[in-house]
Amino acid sequence: MPERLIRPGHLKGSLTPPPSKSDAHRALICAALAGDLALVHGIGLHPSDDLIATKHCLQVLMQAAHNEHRQPVILDCHESGTTLRLLIPVAAALGVTATFIGSGRLPQRPLQEYQNILGGKGVELEFPTEGSLPLTIRGRLQSGSFHVPGHISSQYLSGLLLALPLVEGDSTIELTSPLESAPYVEMTRRTLSEFGVAVTTTEAGFVISGPQKLTKTTYTVEKDYSQAAFWLTANYLGSEIKLSDLPVHSAQGDRAILTILAGLKRPRAAGEPYIIDSAQIPDLVPILAVAAGMTPGVTRIINGARLRLKESDRLTVTAAVLNAIGADITIEGDTLVIKGQHMWTGGQADSHGDHRIAMALAIAGLSTQHGVTISHAGAVRKSYPDFFQEFERLGGDCHELHVG
Repeated sequence: MPERLIRPGHLKGSLTPPPSKSDAHRALICAALAGDLALVHGIGLHPSDDLIATKHCLQVLMQAAHNEHRQPVILDCHESGTTLRLLIPVAAALGVTATFIGSGRLPQRPLQEYQNILGGKGVELEFPTEGSLPLTIRGRLQSGSFHVPGHISSQYLSGLLLALPLVEGDSTIELTSPLESAPYVEMTRRTLSEFGVAVTTTEAGFVISGPQKLTKTTYTVEKDYSQAAFWLTANYLGSEIKLSDLPVHSAQGDRAILTILAGLKRPRAAGEPYIIDSAQIPDLVPILAVAAGMTPGVTRIINGARLRLKESDRLTVTAAVLNAIGADITIEGDTLVIKGQHMWTGGQADSHGDHRIAMALAIAGLSTQHGVTISHAGAVRKSYPDFFQEFERLGGDCHELHVG
């Protein structure tokens, strides 16, 4: 089981961030529905495990959809929650009987809401006795009125937006609670528009006419602000990395990393906490906790309930692993309370198989007294397979350790 030892230091050089995983998932789905996965450019030579899962599932799904016998298929989403939640309604719209499986924490992550969303719309969902996977869906999705909670995961909404243009008749989507991670829904709507699909926004939700045909178009995936956030935070802590090709105008909510880091630098009145609302940017929380933990003063990262439903219980794990290397973080409900310091001691920490925790620990290790040894560092393959190679290329002292 490999570990990574990160020694103190700083990084310097030029780097192009990887493609946006969120953008790529949506582009691949639209391209498959338009008839050609090769329409999507910019994914790179070493795609993340999540994107490999989406691409493979789409190949299986589209082959089944074009087979007149419509044989049942198994769609292995591995650990990708995005693959799973976006493709469930798409498979239903295509009328393919599919069993979704996964690994890691994915079988325990919430999915039951699709029973309420899709129930009564021509689709039958068969869940296991415990957990969410394996899930088998049968039938063909029908148009109509859909009610979707916005506070659990925006992916339920994005999945419907991708599916409903494929069905006969017009549909409406009404949000039953305030929408969190709204930028990801806007990204879905924008990607559909690039492939010729119109989605109308209303005060209550969306209107989608159907059927609509996705048109073939070349699509280049944006570079990823959620991955760039690790290098931008390294710069915040003293490194000198020049990042290229990040889009100036983007639907990526994680572009907020720029303004949040700038806000952390500003002087505060004595005792005044810096507030970071994570409702729209849950993926940034681990690395923001590193930045805040190494900035004198108190920072409160609020509205973190959904962090408990990620690859790890990311709220609890972020506090635990950073405290293990010298941070001072407590949890109050769904809030991280961070008392910043100039430098942490370092030590041993476990990523808990969470890619964003592993990368946050690596950046933190640069600014510790003794460095950080990261267990389960290979979790970075989920979203950024080349992370540690890039880390070393930029001058990071990073060694792989093999333990029994």
